[in-house]
Amino acid sequence: MESMEGAGSIAAGTRGIIAGLAAGSAFLGSRHPATIAIMKRAPAHLLALSALLLVPVASSALDHAVPKLPAAVSNNAVAGLRVGGETRLYSFLGLGAGKQWHDITRAAYRWSEGASRWTELPPVPVPQGRLASISAVAGGRIYLFGGYTVAEDGHEVSTPEVLRFDPAKETWSAVLAMPVPVDDSVAVVLDDRYIYLISGWHMDRNVALVQVYDAREDRWAQATPFPGEPVFGHAGALLGRSLVVCDGVILTVRGRKREFTASDACWRGDIDADNPLRIDWRRIASHPGAPRYRMGTAAAEAQGLLLFAGGSENPYNFDGIGYDRQPSLASARVQGYSPSLERWYTLPPLPVPSMDHRGMPSVDGRFYLIGGMRDGQQVAADVLVYTLGEVLP
Repeated sequence: MESMEGAGSIAAGTRGIIAGLAAGSAFLGSRHPATIAIMKRAPAHLLALSALLLVPVASSALDHAVPKLPAAVSNNAVAGLRVGGETRLYSFLGLGAGKQWHDITRAAYRWSEGASRWTELPPVPVPQGRLASISAVAGGRIYLFGGYTVAEDGHEVSTPEVLRFDPAKETWSAVLAMPVPVDDSVAVVLDDRYIYLISGWHMDRNVALVQVYDAREDRWAQATPFPGEPVFGHAGALLGRSLVVCDGVILTVRGRKREFTASDACWRGDIDADNPLRIDWRRIASHPGAPRYRMGTAAAEAQGLLLFAGGSENPYNFDGIGYDRQPSLASARVQGYSPSLERWYTLPPLPVPSMDHRGMPSVDGRFYLIGGMRDGQQVAADVLVYTLGEVLP
């Protein structure tokens, strides 16, 4: 029987990571362009890419069976699951079409399979809108983690709240808050119970923590820390007990200069069969092409792949303007990684380039990118649906 016993020994190894958050308090700031000195890309590492294959069997579409959202939204937390035998999709929080601080919303929407329109739900019960929240489904409930608020002066605050949404009753309840509030993190779910928040941004810097929430017991523990450079805006997914985390943005502080660097690193973590807090991490080959920021990710269980879709090669502030002050362009690229074969596959692209995603819900082999941002920094209301056929060995 798996448990989170033994958390103390692993948590002890992370105390320095947590304590180190206070060490740089003199550099308090945000990801707002005014605080950023340099944007550059980390050199590509030299791990072998002999595993790259070209696989043509996939399809994607602007699926008119899924109507547009009531309002355009990006950087929104998203979820998908089956409720009473029907597919339901959800969107929570995010950034509206105006892309200003006052366009950050508390809006919540639900689409039920076969419906001609989305249903607007009561707003998420938080004092103000959030960006970079992330959601995860466990035990038939949707868990909504943190995010950050933006004040009129650009000040950003990572929020600790964790909210649980019951799709059957459409009610919210608060559960135990995050020990270390993070936003722009990665969330994966093991055994329909354990939710892993991997790295991410905390107030004024990245953290290497892997915080694990036990949805059955409503408690937190610390797992083996993320071994790479801490990042935000990265992407990751879990298949079986193997997870892969790629890309994101590294913060380097030199004196009072804050440099934001795109990472091309991919890390694989294999979760111990007896202890969900022990993760055997190792670096793997980067995915083909340049690193991308805020991709959509999901597990394609039937094909044995972890999918990485869309994103942007130029990391950016929440309005879509890069940290280098250039408009960021969305990508249509899609890659899949096979944990069993340890190979990357290049898959057919999205129907249109899309970026600024906080997840890619998967229900019955269909992968949904809900809202997001298109070229020209246009916030989108439509839903992209991606499907995979047989992947050739």
